[in-house]
Parts: sequence; structure tokens; C-alpha cells
Amino acid sequence: MKVVAFNASARKDGNTAILVNAVFRELKKAKIETELVQLAGKKIPGCIACMKCFEKKDRRCAITGDIVNDCIEKMLDADGIILASPTYFADISANMKALIERAGFVAMANDAMFRRKVGASVVAVRRGGAIHAFDSMNHFFFINQMVVPGSSYWNVGIGLAPGDVKHDDEGIATMKTLGANMAWVMKKLNK
Repeated sequence: MKVVAFNASARKDGNTAILVNAVFRELKKAKIETELVQLAGKKIPGCIACMKCFEKKDRRCAITGDIVNDCIEKMLDADGIILASPTYFADISANMKALIERAGFVAMANDAMFRRKVGASVVAVRRGGAIHAFDSMNHFFFINQMVVPGSSYWNVGIGLAPGDVKHDDEGIATMKTLGANMAWVMKKLNK
């Protein structure tokens, strides 16, 4: 089994990646393979509503020259998907929004191709807006008929400067619980 995570922070190894790695530690304990895809520095335009994905039904976005089709392939190959974003103006980063738009539209055009995969959202926040960001990513999972495990709290870690989330004991504990629950659900679904 494998989980792929997409870190949509502009900081490659900042707070968002630290939180994802806390989830990964629990998944690895359960012998689940993990992969972190960093979107930092990538230019990802949003969906242009060309509808080519509905015409071609080839599990690909018609926009080429960026990372999105590679991300879609990684999502298809994985049993679990983590979407991770910092909170920008009470929502997800632009790269995460673009990834959700394009991968989500391709999935819907291709008979809900992520159906019954396990999905989890991870949010880094300085102060406010995290729940809206959390909801934005969870909507991707729900519209794609995915299974979303819970945790001991919302999947949020608090910190501003890179590394600050390491001091958020409750946030790190929430990520550990999320990882354990994600592993449990994946194993139950793969029996």
C-alpha cells in the first residue's frame, strides 16, 4: 500500500511538510509506503474549462507542461492521498487550488477514478482560517467518493516561522493520530 502527499506550501520543507512527515511516521510504522510531492516553485495554472478531459476520457488534463498530469498519475497509483496546504487568506494556496480543480475535474470526467481511495487533509496555519482551508481540501475527497478518516482534532498545526509547528504538541499529536487512523482504514479496505 502507498500514500502520496502533495505539499502546496511555497516553503519546500516548512511547517506543512513537517506536519505531513508526522503523519508519514505513523504510516511507515504500519508498513505503508509514502511519497511527498513538493509543489514549491512549480507554476500550476488553474482549470481553463476546456472540457477536453470529458471528451477524451484519457485520465489526463489537456493542459501540459506542468506537474499536474504527473500528480494525477501518482494519485491513481496510490491507495491514499494527502492534500497539504498552508493557510493563505483563510484558504488553501493557489497551487493547491489549481491541483484540486484540474485533478478533480479529470477524475469526474473519468468515472470517479479516485473512488474509495483514502484521503486526508493537512493544514498549517499561523492563526485563523485553517478550518476553511481544511474544508476546501476535504471537498475534493468527498466529491470524488473517497474515504476520509478522522483524527483527535481537525488536522491543523499552528506555526509561523519554518519549524514552529514542531512546538505545537497538540497539532503533532493530531497528525500522529491521523496517520494511525489512515493506516487502519487503508488496511480494512484492502482486506
